[in-house]
Amino acid sequence: MSNIQRNRWKDQVFKFWGIFCTLIGLVLLVIFIGNIVIDGFSRIDWDFITNLPSRKAENSGIYTALMGSIWILLLTTIIAFPLGVAAGIYLEEYANNNKLAGLLEINISNLAGVPSIIYGLLGLEVFVRIMNLGASVLAGSLTLSLLILPIVIVATREAIKAVPNSIKDASYALGASKWQTIWHQILPASGGGILTGVILALSRAVGETAPLIVIGALAYVPFAPKTPMDEFSVLPIQIFNWISRPQAGFIENAAAAIIILLGITFIMNAVAVYFRNKWQKKWK
Repeated sequence: MSNIQRNRWKDQVFKFWGIFCTLIGLVLLVIFIGNIVIDGFSRIDWDFITNLPSRKAENSGIYTALMGSIWILLLTTIIAFPLGVAAGIYLEEYANNNKLAGLLEINISNLAGVPSIIYGLLGLEVFVRIMNLGASVLAGSLTLSLLILPIVIVATREAIKAVPNSIKDASYALGASKWQTIWHQILPASGGGILTGVILALSRAVGETAPLIVIGALAYVPFAPKTPMDEFSVLPIQIFNWISRPQAGFIENAAAAIIILLGITFIMNAVAVYFRNKWQKKWK
């Protein structure tokens, strides 16, 4: 067997091995989601969404946890989106190529891989204790903003890098300043990539449990938060609480809440894909 034939044979083996591994992942995913749908789909109704938590599984609902998740999602977006995009623009367009900039880039990339519970410990010390925010919605949002900020910064930088240099050069040739070029040319051209990164980062934040448990988010809250300083719960914590109960009814409730949380995540990812494709078609 010649080297060419041997390499072709290796290519075919690797191809089928990759297909086999992909099918295993897909089959397991279908099994897991199928079991959750079978267990919890029949439990989903308007009462389940609007009811408060209860000791009785049949009367318990996700209203307070759902409202807490919405509050957390909105405040995290308000905090992380402008900070992350501004930091990404600065590092990509304004920062000098020196040791300090290189150190910042390395640390930001490394922070994206730090376990989420570390951010929870940081939030507990800084936001809950030092800033005296307590176990409030604002403290949770600030903690999750720190969690997703590196992801937003990296996504912003990569989206800006993808903008053709010809667009920048044409803008400068017409007499535009650096900021005018960024605002009127670079940001519109990279908006799809930036928005995709932000939405995917928020999709991670909406499913986080460990950092919020560390800062003191409650498993049982008999009221929905009305201000950023109120105590709160979120869907992942509510699911964790129900899963830990021995009654079969709470297991069914947990499965139904998982379906709703998966639905929120899938919708956010679908929106991200839509905007990415829309911007790509616009600037081709």
